[in-house]
Amino acid sequence: MVKTSEKQSFDIMSHDLVPLHIIISDKEKKELFEKYNIAPENLPKIFDSDPVIKSIGAKPGQITKIVRKSHTAKEAVAYRLVIESNE
Repeated sequence: MVKTSEKQSFDIMSHDLVPLHIIISDKEKKELFEKYNIAPENLPKIFDSDPVIKSIGAKPGQITKIVRKSHTAKEAVAYRLVIESNE
C-alpha cells in the first residue's frame, strides 16, 4: 500500500485521456491572429497551474495548441492563452 504522504510521479502527457499540447511559436501566433482576425484576449484561457501546462513548461502569455482525436474530422485543434493563476 502506498503512503498518502508519498507522491507518485508519472508523465501526464502519456495518459490516454490527455490530448497533445504544444506551445506555438511567435510566428505561428502571428499567423493565427491574422488568419482569424483575433487578439490574444479573444482566446479561451488556461491557467499556468494546470498540470499539463506545468508539464510542458508554458508561461503566462504563451499560446498552446491542443490537438484532440475526433471521430468525424480525425483531429480537432483548439488554442488556449496561458494566464497566471491566483495560487
